Amino acid sequence: MPHALNDPILDWYTEHARELPWRTEDATPWAVMVSEFMLQQTPVNRVLPMYEAWLARWPTPTALADDEPGEAVRAWGRLGYPRRALRLHAAATAIRDLHAGEVPDVHANLLALPGVGEYTAAAIASFAFRQRHAVLDTNVRRVFARTVDGTEYPPQSTTPAERKTAASAMPDVDETAATWAVAIMELGALVCTARTPRCGDCPVAALCAWRLAGKPAYDGPPRRGQTYAGTDRQVRGKLLAVLREASEPVPQALLDEVWEDAVQRARALDGLVADGLVEPVAEGVYRLPTGAPVSP
Repeated sequence: MPHALNDPILDWYTEHARELPWRTEDATPWAVMVSEFMLQQTPVNRVLPMYEAWLARWPTPTALADDEPGEAVRAWGRLGYPRRALRLHAAATAIRDLHAGEVPDVHANLLALPGVGEYTAAAIASFAFRQRHAVLDTNVRRVFARTVDGTEYPPQSTTPAERKTAASAMPDVDETAATWAVAIMELGALVCTARTPRCGDCPVAALCAWRLAGKPAYDGPPRRGQTYAGTDRQVRGKLLAVLREASEPVPQALLDEVWEDAVQRARALDGLVADGLVEPVAEGVYRLPTGAPVSP
């Protein structure tokens, strides 16, 4: 029996879905995979130009895997969270080496790829291969929290109860379930937003437990903020910007210019090296990772 939310949200999606390149019929599984990596914690408008440039340069997993990981970091630009670039390169390498260069269509094989977690595996299987999987990103979890649980925001981490709710709401037919997965995600992104939900435009407002309860204020644990200025993350970004723009290894003196606090700067640089985003070439000289051994 269809879930009460299915038809209204599916009908809404038919009318209001954004036209995005990774949703077209000719989008390859690799294109879908690239979009999923890029869209993690990054808005669509920032992803679009980087996505197009990325696929123009690396139209297949093998094309990326055959290039240096540092080039992936360089091309990632200012999308943020650059470890995603390294993880995507590692996943492409595994696809080249273990799956003959084709993104696997089996959920377990997707989940085994480097950098592919529960959400990303389900998203690729659903959006690229039209399979029936619960795809639980922040937007989907927020829609279920409000419509089903009557709370303004979901828990900070996905719970078994949320997975049960998502599974119970999935249509039975694979193709419909795949459309449903993106439809409820789109509703959360465009209408049931975190800060200013547009309840007047919501196709399931009449069914929403949170709205019917008078929109009670969130009373759970403090939600994580998005502070950036002055953080180690900002320093890391500034250091990487210097390295991305350099065609040769960069001496420490140039990196020292990007941030006044020497202790914080050193901590950020050490973190980049530990994460594999930066390679020390020699004492006080650094470069983006090449995948080749560093000379002693």
